[in-house]
Amino acid sequence: MILPCAAVLFDVDGTLVDSTPLVERAAREWAAEYGVDADEFLFDAHGRRTADRVADFLPPGQAAEATARLDALEATRSDGITALPGAVDLLTNMNGLPYAFVTSMDRTQLQTRTEVAAIPVPATVVTAEDVPDGKPDPSGYLLAAGRLGVDPAACIVIEDAPAGVAAGRASGATVLAVHTSHPPGALTGAHHAVEDLTRITATPTGLRLARA
Repeated sequence: MILPCAAVLFDVDGTLVDSTPLVERAAREWAAEYGVDADEFLFDAHGRRTADRVADFLPPGQAAEATARLDALEATRSDGITALPGAVDLLTNMNGLPYAFVTSMDRTQLQTRTEVAAIPVPATVVTAEDVPDGKPDPSGYLLAAGRLGVDPAACIVIEDAPAGVAAGRASGATVLAVHTSHPPGALTGAHHAVEDLTRITATPTGLRLARA
């Protein structure tokens, strides 16, 4: 199956990089400090900016400091970070197809995790600091498409989380879900889905999907 596109917009954490052990350990330590139920916090945290998820639990006067604390806990660690299957091969064989990263991480987190996982980073990157609202708001994907000089409707967004799928849909892009962090039933909003990135190859004009 061929999906034509002018550019590909990749989510990072959970799509290209697996940092789940690190994130969960930091979140549980943080939750204990702030009296937050860690399981409840983690339940819908994946794919969203830290600041947005913290704001769901703490009052505005405390949220900024608490966000900085959680970011600091994550920034000091790199244990358990790995590249997800197919990520490096796909990114090093894009065959001239333009692409960008759109992540809910901040720049420091992105740099650390991509370096540890040996993920090549493109020139065009949108991080948490670049947009007023995080996923499921489409701002990040719209900004990335604009920086690449392409119509968002001509892009393919690759995502692993419900919030990211919603953001991609809202941007007008075609959304391709990978089942690397959520079960298929949680990602039904995507236009297409594959098991992981090993099922995807790039051509100069689009993506080729191999079904299981």
